[in-house]
Amino acid sequence: MDTDPIRHHDGPVDPAAAATLAATGLQLRTVANDGPGFAGWSQAAARGFLDPERTPAQVDASAASGRHRRLIGVFDPDSPLEDVPVGTFATWLTELTVPGGRTVPMLAVSAVTVAPTHRGRGIARAMMEGELRHAARSGVPVAGLTASESTLYGRYGFAPAAWAATWRIEARRAGWVGPDAPGRVDFVSREVARHVLPLLHERIRPHRPGEIAVPDGVWDRLAGVNPAAENPGRIRAVQYTDVTGQARGILLYTATENEDDYTKSSVHVVYLLAEDRDAYAALWRYVLELPLIGTVTARELAVDEPLLWMIADQRAAQITLADHHWIRLLDVPAALAARGYDTPGALAVDIDDPLGLTGGRWLLESAGGEGRVRPDDGPDAGDVPLVRAGVAELSAVYLGGVCPAALAAAGRIEATDATAAAHLFAARDAPRLSIWY
Repeated sequence: MDTDPIRHHDGPVDPAAAATLAATGLQLRTVANDGPGFAGWSQAAARGFLDPERTPAQVDASAASGRHRRLIGVFDPDSPLEDVPVGTFATWLTELTVPGGRTVPMLAVSAVTVAPTHRGRGIARAMMEGELRHAARSGVPVAGLTASESTLYGRYGFAPAAWAATWRIEARRAGWVGPDAPGRVDFVSREVARHVLPLLHERIRPHRPGEIAVPDGVWDRLAGVNPAAENPGRIRAVQYTDVTGQARGILLYTATENEDDYTKSSVHVVYLLAEDRDAYAALWRYVLELPLIGTVTARELAVDEPLLWMIADQRAAQITLADHHWIRLLDVPAALAARGYDTPGALAVDIDDPLGLTGGRWLLESAGGEGRVRPDDGPDAGDVPLVRAGVAELSAVYLGGVCPAALAAAGRIEATDATAAAHLFAARDAPRLSIWY
């Protein structure tokens, strides 16, 4: 795959999107992260996500941590705040882990907002379609996002491909039956945690489909070391080291007192990253056995957390699932060839993309864990199973977390042999994403 990061980051806005907006009196422009227009862009993005107006220190901190992002703004020349865009959009190039312990270049989409004064004017569609076209021209095979609103992105070919679990645990009822870890659990400073987190994540990420390479600003936010962070002192950091003294896990959490009954206070797990079973067990046991804590909550967990089998009373945990990582294929053959396959076989896929970015009919053949994709121009698939689907449905099954047989039963795809398709796309590990971006 010939992906050009510089061409993506520094390229002009999509001309078709710019022309569409210009016809309504609006201007589509790139915004320099280190330029005078960034402050207005930052305030517009904060407003779109219902955040307070950002202080100068917060704007400066956001600019410093976000130089990797390509920023797009839609401006209304007649607005009293002409330097504050009425639409914002941010992207950057990262890596997505896919089945088979591999990675593929991915366009990360973030900060999508439209001012409520300008809704219904096609701003979001122009920004999204324009930036997807720009990424496809830059050779990026996959796009991804985490969505605040779940009904917005299917129209652009995105689909939820990895779910996240939210846990609420009655700590004293849960009881611990998991293993005893031989290493140490110690408090560390937030700065130490900030240093260790990306090192651990980069060792773990290649083995977890759905995870991405995380920008530095995310680690700053999670660890509370961003100079403009609000009340960072609430975040506590705990480290697990093995018997050799090697850091294998980091836990970040906040505690909230129950002033009516201190023994019923609560803890929220901000982030727990464990490289091996011992670190995982030690850090979760630490959380569940904290004194004065009645309730433990955590978000962005995997759908198959081992923790469920480490507590004595599984009913002590209330678990809810929600869509989390949305994926959109921009180059079907490149994306399919990039991931691994546990099951040998062949499948013809006939993919429709309403935006015209990718699609067509392809023959996918897997052997020895590798996938090979070539055009299939035949009038029928013959003895090879055939799947007809939209690009959103193919994107949903791409990471192995959604079963093609379920989509066929739901009427979302057509398949001559849904079971064969399910076997080919199955992955041994459920996909997950442990952050928002």
